[in-house]
This record gives sequence, C-alpha cells and structure tokens, in this order.
Amino acid sequence: MRLLLLGGTEFVGRAVAEAALGRGWEVTVFHRGRHEPPAGVRSLHGDRTLPDGLAALAGGGEWDAVVDTWSAAPRAVRDAARLLRGRAGRYVYVSSCSVYAWPRPAGCTEDAPLVEGASADVDQTEYPRDKRGGELAAVDAFGAERSLLVRAGLILGPYENVGRLPWWLTRIARGGPVLAPGPRDLPLQYVDVRDLAEWVLGAVERESSGPYNLVGPTGHATTGELLEACRSVTAAAAELRWTDPDVVLAAGIEPWTQLPVWVPPDSELYAGVHRIDVSRALATGLACRPAGETVADTWAWLRDIGGTAPQRPDRPGVGLDPEVEAKVLGA
Repeated sequence: MRLLLLGGTEFVGRAVAEAALGRGWEVTVFHRGRHEPPAGVRSLHGDRTLPDGLAALAGGGEWDAVVDTWSAAPRAVRDAARLLRGRAGRYVYVSSCSVYAWPRPAGCTEDAPLVEGASADVDQTEYPRDKRGGELAAVDAFGAERSLLVRAGLILGPYENVGRLPWWLTRIARGGPVLAPGPRDLPLQYVDVRDLAEWVLGAVERESSGPYNLVGPTGHATTGELLEACRSVTAAAAELRWTDPDVVLAAGIEPWTQLPVWVPPDSELYAGVHRIDVSRALATGLACRPAGETVADTWAWLRDIGGTAPQRPDRPGVGLDPEVEAKVLGA
C-alpha cells in the first residue's frame, strides 16, 4: 500500500505513519518541517496555508490512500483534496465528534444532526464547523464512495500534544494529596491513538467509506482505573482523594479543561463526550488495548522526551492550579 499523510509528525498523524510502516506500507509524509517524521518515510515539505504551499504534491506521485488530520481552515482540505483526487484512491479525513450539533444526545450515532453553517470554502472559524467543512471538502473532491470520515472522540496515548493524560501523569508523579474527581467508578470513553491508527489502516484496506464515530466503548475504563494506573506507573507517593462532583463544581473548577478527561456524571457534557455510540466502528474491527498499557506507554514516552509534553499552539492549556487544588482539599 502507498500512503500519503498530510501531517504525520505529531500525535495522530505520527501514530498513523508508524502503524503504516509497521505494516510494510510505503509512506510519504507532507509536512512543514517543524518536527522530524518517523524514520523510513519519504518527506515532502510545504505549508498548505501559504500560496503555492502544495507545490511539493503537484509534481506527480500516486497513492492508494491519503490521510489528512487538518484542523483549521477547511479550504486547506479542499485544495489538497482537489489536487489529489485523480492521483489517490481514497481520502481519509480525521474529523471529530464535535461535528455533531450540540447538545449531543447520549448514544449519538453517525446519523445525529450536524453543526450548521459549515463550508469547505472558508478560512478558519471555530473547531466544530472547521472539521465539518473539512468533511465536506473531502466528500466533494472524492465522492461519498471514496471518502472516509473518521469522527474521533477523546484520544489519549503517546505523542499527545493536547496535554490531558500527560497532565495527570505529571501531577500524580509530583505526589501528595491529589484531587480526584468522583465518582471513581465513572465510565470513560476514549481511544488510544495507536488503536485509532490501526483501525484507520484496516479501513483503508477494506475500502471503507462514509462517517464512523471512532472512540472506544463507554466503560472501557473508569476514572478510578485511569488515575490508579497513573499512580502505579509513576510509582508516586500520591494519595488520590476522591471528591464529590458537586464539591468540585462548587469550587468553580472547569470539567474537561482544569480536570482533563473528567466531566460530571448526569450532565449534558458527559452525555456528549463519554456516551457516543461506536457500534459501527466496533463491528468493523476497532480493538482497544487496556488502559494500563495506554498509561504506561504514555509515561515512558513522556520520560523519554524529558518530562514535558508538547503543546499544540491552537489548543488551550489544561490542568488545575496547585493553589486551587490545595484549597479544595483543605476544605
């Protein structure tokens, strides 16, 4: 298989590149040159936000599939897809469950209502509409039968550049009393980036098309299992102090951002983030590794790079201020 990755040096793109190399595929990575791609790929350089930024792709070459992880102006997806539609068999756009209209109902399927006002021809607006615009661009250029829309949910694992699991690992590694938002048996829904990558490549081989919600099943792990795994792999002298959700919210702590991954149960946010229907992906081969493996491998990667995770400039930082945490625990 010949694979072209638009991106391919960070998080999802890198995981896809490494998984494809592991399958013996021929991998070309188109990127800006800011980060080193995995060894063994062919590199093409360009910045798709600039005039003539796709010039390196215009000189020829054919691929069985393109995987595009773009998250900003939809017109960048439009331009790339139009350029490649005669030279690639399938266009895989890594989208997001954020394309569904809010509030998302519990059990949201691929047929749920989508955000309004999205277009493939615009500059960057806001994340949900940008991702939907990218979907429209892929389908417009490649048609419904040759485009695959991977609507990802929460993604964790090595190379994470959003900061969610790395924050919990570094916080628990610091030791001492840790504000652990309850209930500890709250079911979570996420996917290891490597499991996402393997499913994407399998879908390419199966010539799959259309939208797929791509995240693990609800309850693959709980909050308690995830945080206990963090404590185990860091071997930290940390005490997880389980705190009632009402106490956390009363302190003004923002779910999802200040306490990454966690959102209060029985809330609109919980239904929309941790209760997504993934039956279609599971029926087509999605396999999810144990939470302990995801946590351990992320910790090993984090230590290997010096303990500080990279941070995407287009995403806000996450995590709880130590003074706020201490105040809540003291109360």
